[in-house]
This record gives sequence, C-alpha cells and structure tokens, in this order.
Amino acid sequence: MGKAWVKARKHDRFYRAAKKQSYRSRAAIKLSQIDLRYGLFESGDVVVDLGAAPGGWSQIARERIGAKGRVIAVDLATISPIKGVDILRGDFTRSEVQAELFETLRKPADVVMSDTAPKLSGNRSLDVARTLDLADVALSFAVRALRPNGRFLVKVFQGDGYPPFLRRVGERFEATKGVKPTASTSTSAEIYILAVGRL
Repeated sequence: MGKAWVKARKHDRFYRAAKKQSYRSRAAIKLSQIDLRYGLFESGDVVVDLGAAPGGWSQIARERIGAKGRVIAVDLATISPIKGVDILRGDFTRSEVQAELFETLRKPADVVMSDTAPKLSGNRSLDVARTLDLADVALSFAVRALRPNGRFLVKVFQGDGYPPFLRRVGERFEATKGVKPTASTSTSAEIYILAVGRL
C-alpha cells in the first residue's frame, strides 16, 4: 500500500472517528452503523466474531451487549486482549478450531459475524471468489452455532458469486439483505449480508 493510500486514510473521517473512540479499526464504525440502523445486538447476547483481528468488531459488540453478554473472538493473527472478550487463536475455517469454538461457547450463540477477507490480489474475480469461500465457511458455522432466530452478519464482495451466495443465506434465515454502511468506501465492492431469524 502506497504513501497516497496511507495519507488518504489519515484524512478519512471514519478512520479518525475510530481512532478518537479508541477502536482498533475503521471497520468498527461500519459495524456500529449497521447495529444502530438494524439492531443487530441485544443486551445479554452471546456473539461469535470470526476473523476478528485486530478486534474492532469485538469492541463494538462488547459495548452493545452489556455486562451479561459474551463475545468470543477468533483469528489466525494475534489479537491483543480486550476486556470482557474471550480470544481464541486459530484459523476458523479448520474443523479443530471450530470444535474449540463450540467448546468455548457451551450454548447456542445469538449472533455470528465475520468481517474477514483474504489478502487481496488485485484480481477482482479471484478476490470475490476467495471472499465468498470464507463467507461460505462462516455461514456453515453460523447455521450450526446459532440458536433458532439467531442473527448472522458477513462481509462479501459483489461479483459473480454474490447472488447465489445471498440465495444460500436466504435458505437458512427468515430474512436477508445486503447492507452498505456509509463508512464503507463508495468505490469499494464490499457489502455486508445481514440475515435474521435462523431457521
């Protein structure tokens, strides 16, 4: 990433807002906007954050669910401790890491969320496919981990595989929609699929 990108980022109002509020990533502002608009979190929720590093989404979840809730974060990268968040180190696409997640959970989750994306190659169709592969794993995990009527939020890139994936999510939940918070760059292909009412 070049100097121009770094400079532009520092002038970005959402990046500055995240820094000002001590959030670990600009993505925290995106999740905050989604929650404020659609009511993703409820007090006392059990939340699983897949691909959580550096932890911005976990910070927002921890704030919104209150003292009685629980957040479990997992990532292959190291996540610095976050007060009130259980952190697991590992690749959530691996079955043994998912088994550890279920052991840590001990009961069905209310929310499963994933803002993860692969290292971008610059090849749009390849990046879309890789992101959808991760989203498919997250969906499969969510269907098994969520309580009935649970909620799922996952980042994908719009492209060839997006409509079929949205349909797959729709088969498992009462309602699904693609949402794009204002903190998302307008030129970015990223979109978040919000699904409620796990069937």
